[in-house]
Amino acid sequence: MFGIAPGASHRNSPLAPTVSSASAASGVAQHPRRQRLLVHFLAALTFVCLVGQSAHAQLYRGGQNARELITQPIQNEKLVTLVGNTHPSAIAAFDRGALAEDTPMEHMQLVLQRPAELEQALGKLMDEQQRKGSPNYHKWLTAEQFATRYGIAQHDVEQVSNWLRSQGFRVDSVLPTGMAIEFSGNAGQVKQAFHTEVHHLMVDGEPHIANMTEPQIPAALAPLVLGVHALHDFKPHSLMKKADPALTTNTAYGTFYAVAPADLATIYNLNPAFSAGNAGSGQTIVVIEDTLMTTPGDISTFRSAFGLSGYAGSFSQGLVTGAVTCNNPGVNGAEGEAALDAEWAGASAPDAKVQLAACADTTTVFGGLIALQNLINSATPPPIVSISYGECEAFMGATANASYVTAYQQAAAEGISVFVSSGDEGAASCDANATRAIHGIAVSGFTSTPYNVSVGGTDFGDTYESLKGSPAVPLSTYWSTPNTTSFGSALSYIPEIPWNDSCASALIYTAEGYTQSYGSSGFCNSATGKSYFRTTASGSGGPSSYSAKPNWQSVWGNPGDGHRDIPDVSLFAANGTWSHFLVYCLSDTAEGGTTCDYSNPTNV
Repeated sequence: MFGIAPGASHRNSPLAPTVSSASAASGVAQHPRRQRLLVHFLAALTFVCLVGQSAHAQLYRGGQNARELITQPIQNEKLVTLVGNTHPSAIAAFDRGALAEDTPMEHMQLVLQRPAELEQALGKLMDEQQRKGSPNYHKWLTAEQFATRYGIAQHDVEQVSNWLRSQGFRVDSVLPTGMAIEFSGNAGQVKQAFHTEVHHLMVDGEPHIANMTEPQIPAALAPLVLGVHALHDFKPHSLMKKADPALTTNTAYGTFYAVAPADLATIYNLNPAFSAGNAGSGQTIVVIEDTLMTTPGDISTFRSAFGLSGYAGSFSQGLVTGAVTCNNPGVNGAEGEAALDAEWAGASAPDAKVQLAACADTTTVFGGLIALQNLINSATPPPIVSISYGECEAFMGATANASYVTAYQQAAAEGISVFVSSGDEGAASCDANATRAIHGIAVSGFTSTPYNVSVGGTDFGDTYESLKGSPAVPLSTYWSTPNTTSFGSALSYIPEIPWNDSCASALIYTAEGYTQSYGSSGFCNSATGKSYFRTTASGSGGPSSYSAKPNWQSVWGNPGDGHRDIPDVSLFAANGTWSHFLVYCLSDTAEGGTTCDYSNPTNV
């Protein structure tokens, strides 16, 4: 269930709207990239009620239909290797020596798998849930039904739990489905049980820990155990990035038009739905975050400033308690992401309840996954979940990728729509925030499963149209003077182009007067190209290396490549390169916020 963080006041409870205080009524307007707005647009069109949350932490009772997979004695001398579970940065060049054996390794997850025939039966049911005319069409399972019908055999869970205890670990909990066992210990116990050392690393000036070789387990466990999530502390990254102030003051591309909630409603034709009363009433949108907010009143400030306070929507935040241990993440550098997600969820579904759900990261597991696991295993899970974090599949490893497939699969069987940002790195998700791509084509494992909607990003093409010569299209075709009630100024739908901030963009280097991006005389080697456009920042997409193409993607127009391709849908997400960006409010100065004074042009 949603719980109140230790030490938090009741007004911050996610079970009730947050009330703004006078001190929280000021904040910052900034200019992030986004790819998630369609998540919230679609949320406004979905009509399933969230009644509440309840804890599901209990002794594992076992799935009723699962065949036992552990059929041989567990012998620690007979081992198999779990391939694909070593981080690419776990190499000698970054190695700074082994962890002390008594170093805590808290709340890892041992990820399990169903028997093949049970996995096939689940797949068949999920196909029928989506096929009109089927007797199972839209007959979603409850979390309890899912666990009972598709959970791991009780015998197997007990066997592997006892093996973990025999290696000195503490078993913290078991998911109700049995698909993961949460356990804790230390580096010495990891070495003994999984036959790999965990070392200190120094990567790009940042300290990390990671296993240096592939883990091994007893062969008797191999039919059941996929692997450990995880034996390293490389975490996913937030997909919110602010615009470069130097770009937003560069008038070479014309006047800057910040995108306000009213603009979103005009451009994507939400106003008819809003006028008809379809603004998200009765809906709950959960935004999964890695932090709580110090000033939840920023959401009220944002809504008031942009003409949304007349709607019935509310905001709340809290921890998500349940089977997996959920500790308080506090407030950290992801607070801007949380504010942005919550504010724009409410902007596109202004009558909806928006709940921020968070858990602290463990040494090795992302807190957002813990929050999601507890949500989907609760008695009344939310109908809509939005996730704005990511990490490339190769860095996640086989077991972590399987963790997200498993979680989203259960969510889909329960009728939960999970929307995940495709990323902010073009087709180079292993090179997030880099100045150049060196790892090749890669996508985020958070968004490349068959069971989620991957949301990509575009830019507006009006500024390019105004620059490209005869017949140039003036910006006044699409924008007017902002009104004083909602700051809206968009007049209609605006043509969209690929969001691509890199110097390799033909649109950018052509606008800058170059004929090519590469070479000593190319745009990427010019002063402007080096200063602003040596970046991978752009809307992400490409083929998954982990997930095969789902049958619903086997349609005309999609590549016949056998891989899950992303994104599925896209809308505006850019950060100012072509004169447009989103605004949001964050007043926590300790986390980079300032005053949400929208009368000051420098704040929008």
